[in-house]
Amino acid sequence: MGILEKISEIEKEIARTQKNKATEYHLGLLKAKLAKYRAQLLEPSKSASSKGEGFDVMKSGDARVALIGFPSVGKSTFLSLMTSTASEAASYEFTTLTCIPGVIEYKGANIQLLDLPGIIEGAAQGKGRGRQVIAVARTADVVIMMLDATKGEVQRSLLEKELESVGIRLNKHKPNIYFKPKKGGGISFNSTVTLTQCSEKLVQLILHEYKIFNAEVLFREDCSPDEFIDVIVGNRVYMPCLYVYNKIDQISMEEVDRLARKPNSVVISCGMKLNLDYLLEMLWEYLALTCIYTKKRGQRPDFTDAIILRKGASVEHVYHRTHRSLASQFKYALVWGTSTKYSPQRVGLTHTMEHEDVIQIVKK
Repeated sequence: MGILEKISEIEKEIARTQKNKATEYHLGLLKAKLAKYRAQLLEPSKSASSKGEGFDVMKSGDARVALIGFPSVGKSTFLSLMTSTASEAASYEFTTLTCIPGVIEYKGANIQLLDLPGIIEGAAQGKGRGRQVIAVARTADVVIMMLDATKGEVQRSLLEKELESVGIRLNKHKPNIYFKPKKGGGISFNSTVTLTQCSEKLVQLILHEYKIFNAEVLFREDCSPDEFIDVIVGNRVYMPCLYVYNKIDQISMEEVDRLARKPNSVVISCGMKLNLDYLLEMLWEYLALTCIYTKKRGQRPDFTDAIILRKGASVEHVYHRTHRSLASQFKYALVWGTSTKYSPQRVGLTHTMEHEDVIQIVKK
């Protein structure tokens, strides 16, 4: 019995098992087994097969965005509109067969946009180069899920299921669970909150399924068995996702309004170039980037060349980007902008910078 058959058997078993107090341990065990088999499926085969053509593209720019969607939803058209790269677009499926990169220049930042081939159902099992597509998506900072507005709901649930099964968690945060395997001493279990979805017995059963008999577990929030399995496996990727509904010119106004009001969703039309500027604004928000400008002593700030950093970056991050020398030569910095109480404020290395702040670094 192959891994795929085992996975489908477990999925059927989970589907036909009623959810109640009596079956929660059984379901928890099944979910742990399912996660284990899926992890085995993603591992490269041991047999020395001939090397295929490379699929990933070198990371460049300040952030990376992956375009994921079914064939013929307008990914290549979107890439051609947003960047100077021309990706072949046609009215038949699977026009794009490899990963095509482009660069969006927005607010002084270079954002790398990857046009990936269309995903089909069963991509997580390797159908239609699906595994390579999803592997590239794991390296992105944000995923843009392109959906056809005329059949959006079906596509969205199928794509989410495919990404879930390979360990990509969309618009979720990492579970606040402390987990540390030990050499001996059994399983020590504690929680700082009342647990409604997990019990100590279920946690032990799941750990035993993974051949872990000595560990320290602390729940700091009420998590489900699935989230606990994610913590044990440890190779999960938590990333923001923007659901983009294309081809809104083919549906009614009421339907457009309904789709636009959904969380994390944007409606656009690549054919008629509608709402693309709002999509860029939303993308900037999801990437959480900040622009910081530098200033030399006695001169005006240089607003042409911004330093692009992640939100929450400190003066130390800016210093390492501008000066190759050691931080021991840093004396203080003068900052103008919204992160200070008054301008200019004299700050140290730990001061947190905000969007469009101006900084002048003084060395010893």
